[in-house]
Amino acid sequence: MRLSVLVPVYNEEVVVERCLKQVLSTPLPEKLDREVILVDDCSTDGTFGILERLASEHPEIRLFRHPVNRGKGAAIRTAVQQATGDFSIIQDADLEYDPSEYPRLLRPLLDGRADVVFGSRYLAGEQTRVLPFWHSVINQGLTLVSNMFCNQNISDMETGYKVFRTDLLKSIPIRSERFGFEPEVTVKCAKRRFRIYEVPISYHGRTYEEGKKIRWRDGLNAVGVILKYWLIDDLYLEPYGRAFLNNLSGTPQYLNWMTTVIRPHMGNSVLEIGAGIGNLSARLMGRRSRYVAADHDPLYLHTLQNRFLRTPNVSVAKIEPSSRQDFIPFREQFDTALCLNVLEYAASPASVLHSLSDSLAPGGRLIVLVPQSTSLYGTIDKTLGHRRRYGLSELSKELEGCGLMVEHVQQLNKIGMPAWWIYARLLRRTRIDKLTLKLFDVTVWFWRRVDWILPWRGLSLVVSARKRA
Repeated sequence: MRLSVLVPVYNEEVVVERCLKQVLSTPLPEKLDREVILVDDCSTDGTFGILERLASEHPEIRLFRHPVNRGKGAAIRTAVQQATGDFSIIQDADLEYDPSEYPRLLRPLLDGRADVVFGSRYLAGEQTRVLPFWHSVINQGLTLVSNMFCNQNISDMETGYKVFRTDLLKSIPIRSERFGFEPEVTVKCAKRRFRIYEVPISYHGRTYEEGKKIRWRDGLNAVGVILKYWLIDDLYLEPYGRAFLNNLSGTPQYLNWMTTVIRPHMGNSVLEIGAGIGNLSARLMGRRSRYVAADHDPLYLHTLQNRFLRTPNVSVAKIEPSSRQDFIPFREQFDTALCLNVLEYAASPASVLHSLSDSLAPGGRLIVLVPQSTSLYGTIDKTLGHRRRYGLSELSKELEGCGLMVEHVQQLNKIGMPAWWIYARLLRRTRIDKLTLKLFDVTVWFWRRVDWILPWRGLSLVVSARKRA
């Protein structure tokens, strides 16, 4: 295993060599290897010459340089792109934070309890330099604002010591160029439900005369960053499908509507493929003796494991829907299988349905939810990665070909049909914005009551089919 130490540097010729020697010499737990990724943000003093010499002397150092000064956030973004370790720690090059505390910061990650660890200057550390009152008040005020919008109880959001699982850090889009990195990454970690731990650290802060660079304007910017990423779900680098799943988690009334349609047909032991981030799993798992939430995307699997970590009747499995091999351990183990918004992505829907049928005990039910109406296929479907939309006759034929007998059919979300046609066919939009989803969700109470009256087909089709004995 390896630790990537990400070091943004700008005009630190006085202290940078001493700082990096501490980084290179500090013992790491469990024989971790280390790599040190230096990003010089176009220093104008002698810093870059010192970094070049150190990089030539130490093979574990990799040095990069920005041609123009862009800010701490931009330097961290460059470093993250180059990181190859299992874990990544942000290390400022100013001696305010002590590298000898790496083992303490890494312990929750190595124990498998955390995804992100914040080193807190306000918990009881061994040593903390006394700094100006108003500087501390501003830091704690920004932390309070962040906690209010993120629903967290973090004690030090602005800390420079943050340690991440590298695969998760690489999946977060870092947009801030300067010190907005701290609030931005905190909001995004909270919205993605990462397991965040805090450990106390020592802090040897500098004064402005000693070279401290953050200013009062950065405090105002931090508030703006918190508000921006509270409103905007810019949580994944790619693809759009992940962002759409997260947006759906903000439409609880629509999800509740879906579950009321699906739940009456479910049994006691359930396999759900394509579980995503668990939006529906969390609503359907109740009162089941066994619920297996399966997906193949590593980020989704990680989210599912976090979400259901302390839910004893739920387990998480890696299943690629198109791989018959992945279903073999689950043959004839369930009385219900859920295939919700999966078939439209599959290259071979028949293969997926055969695998799901194999996972059912004789007499078990398969519940399928698919987007309806081939004539609606448009730009949003293409953006989401849909290969097709379905008609009832086509879906029924595929189910019967897999030894499944259709028992129940229900249209869902008829009001969504004209809206989808306007967005995807008429306006040729590529996505549905969060505001539109929110407006729809607050009116779901009405649409679900008149859904049966509307004379056209629903946007989605729900079919329950039983496996023949």
